[in-house]
Amino acid sequence: MAKLEEEGAVIRTRSQRYAAPERLDLVVGTLQGHSRGFGYVLPDRPEFADVYISADSMNGAMDRDRVIARIQRHSPGRAPEGEIIRILKRARRTVVGTLDREGSLQFVKPDEKRIAYDILIARGDLHGARDGDKVVVELTRYPDGRRGPEGRVVERIGRPDQPGVDITSIIRKYELPEQFPQAVLDEAAAIPEAIPPNEYERRADLRSLRIVTIDGADAKDLDDAVSLERGENGGWRLGVHIADVGYYVREGSELDNEARARGTSVYLLDRVVPMLPPKLSNGICSLNPNVDRLTISVIMDIDRDGRVVSYSIMRSVIKTHRRMTYDEVNDLLAGGGDPGLRDLAPWFAEMRELAELLGRRRRERGALDFDFAEERIVLDRGGWPVEVEKVVRGPAERIIEEFMIIANETVASRFASLGVPFIYRVHERPAPDRIEALSEFLAHFGLHLKGVGDLKPKALQTVLKRVEGRPEAHLINTVVLRSLRQAVYFEENIGHFGLASECYTHFTSPIRRYPDLTIHRIIGEFLDNGRMSEKRFEKLGKLMPLIARQSSERERVAAEAEREVADLKKVEFMADQIGATYDGIIAGVTAYGLYVELPNGIQGLVHVSNLTDDYYHYDEKAYALIGERSGRRYRIGDQMSVVVAHINVDERTIDFLPLTERDLVAGEARGKRDRRAVEQAARAVARAQRDGGGSAAAPSENRLADRSPKKERTRRHRR
Repeated sequence: MAKLEEEGAVIRTRSQRYAAPERLDLVVGTLQGHSRGFGYVLPDRPEFADVYISADSMNGAMDRDRVIARIQRHSPGRAPEGEIIRILKRARRTVVGTLDREGSLQFVKPDEKRIAYDILIARGDLHGARDGDKVVVELTRYPDGRRGPEGRVVERIGRPDQPGVDITSIIRKYELPEQFPQAVLDEAAAIPEAIPPNEYERRADLRSLRIVTIDGADAKDLDDAVSLERGENGGWRLGVHIADVGYYVREGSELDNEARARGTSVYLLDRVVPMLPPKLSNGICSLNPNVDRLTISVIMDIDRDGRVVSYSIMRSVIKTHRRMTYDEVNDLLAGGGDPGLRDLAPWFAEMRELAELLGRRRRERGALDFDFAEERIVLDRGGWPVEVEKVVRGPAERIIEEFMIIANETVASRFASLGVPFIYRVHERPAPDRIEALSEFLAHFGLHLKGVGDLKPKALQTVLKRVEGRPEAHLINTVVLRSLRQAVYFEENIGHFGLASECYTHFTSPIRRYPDLTIHRIIGEFLDNGRMSEKRFEKLGKLMPLIARQSSERERVAAEAEREVADLKKVEFMADQIGATYDGIIAGVTAYGLYVELPNGIQGLVHVSNLTDDYYHYDEKAYALIGERSGRRYRIGDQMSVVVAHINVDERTIDFLPLTERDLVAGEARGKRDRRAVEQAARAVARAQRDGGGSAAAPSENRLADRSPKKERTRRHRR
């Protein structure tokens, strides 16, 4: 009971009785802070609404803390309001920020904007840091409602303008472990490079097959390879060969414990924070060309209709024929490419044919396919962005995507049928309120969403198919995507809504994802023993939920860190573009303005106050700003010409000003003179915004928002 109380699963009352939190009008969840001091408790139980917490009701809680909140007020049409009554677990031990001196006091201003406190540093705890340095602070005292937090500098990262300091600061912010403990490195060093002779004897020898890896040009951890042969009756025999990382990383070892804690590799443009030491991730586990490697192979016989009619899962030894990049395969399929590789072109054409068939079969069952382009950011040696462009997936990327999906489904189906403890990749159907809102939105375009009460992915796919090629296609694709839940790891098979798959897992990347590594061990046990003991069954049954939850959490942290690095480099890339004009597309609409996406994928804000031709109201259901007098609508997917007005690297924000048709026509007539006038006007706006307190910011997300405690930090600490 004490452990349940510690986790917030039960509450002990003053009369020493226990109750479920919801029976006492309490909510247990994670606090999401805001720079203005207030926050929201995101409940553990998805059926509960988020709870608004005013700054005066935070009671010392900080962003990402696990907390218990008491509901104080319910108001129709608004989030319930509450007060933090208990902090179950602190999320942060350290904070990254910038050292700022104010008179005789030293503070660290956190990089994380959701932390609404500056941290007081005693003069003897500066660790050699100077004013303006990026530092890591260890919290020695958490806020208690009357006093702000205190800490001591434990690392001086460097000056903000030094190469690499920006990304290193993000690594420290998310507490990503750059270095491996010595015990882990020692264990990795002790692993022999050569494969023991007995492993050749007990594995299927597939070295005679033509097998290749297909990855990005800069990839070093090659954990999947493919082979393809024509089968009987016009079908195919597809082989998906995955590095047998479980052979090298034994359960409970130092390597395993570290991999589980990390959960995933993190890719940060100019560096990787790997899940496993380089000796494994880039060496003996990586399926490098022309060397023997230990793998687990899934060999699938697929008929002409794209159905897997038989399969086998086996331990194997392979030797990849060649390392291919996506660009090389795409060039060959387009009829060009390296003349020395032309003999492989017909083989890759066979792969494309099968991949297209598998993709078509997935779409027929209702799988959703959002083909949004990704961005490629190129950095110079100093870490400065020199190129940002959109990258559209080619046939090679689709080949690997389809082959990995069918392999993951095959493995998941096999072990679901065995009923053993396992980890699945699940994607729940959208929340009912999201479905209702989406249905209302689609009605604006004359579209009917079938089966709202029991939504199937096929219904969403039908909608996306109907709007292909229409001006509102981008808008509808975006809104449908935002209506979906996030995919997670789970110990039970509840299906994958987005893929319209009854059973799905992640098996294909054990070098960089811990769930995949866990699954490999379970597969290996059945391949070796054909069964699982009752004791082992019970142990794994308790372990799988813990691993699934940890892996999902680490995946979210990695995604946030990767996104923040990308956003930082996009803003830096635009830093010298003040006054530049672009033709963009509206990618987001809010009450405070329009997010406009440029052709290179970078987004910036046109604040509603700069739409001066009318007074605009936000229509939440239509995702539109609508002019009061003119009736003019700004919606996602509409084209818009803008000029870059202001850049704030610290806040990761880019502000645009709109260019009207009159501005553009005048510009064409006046040529370069108008260009200079536009640039001068933009710089004047930028100066005015800077002098007035920075770029145009979004208004309060809740009108009950309180002023930030930062404004009173000196008074509060002195008191």
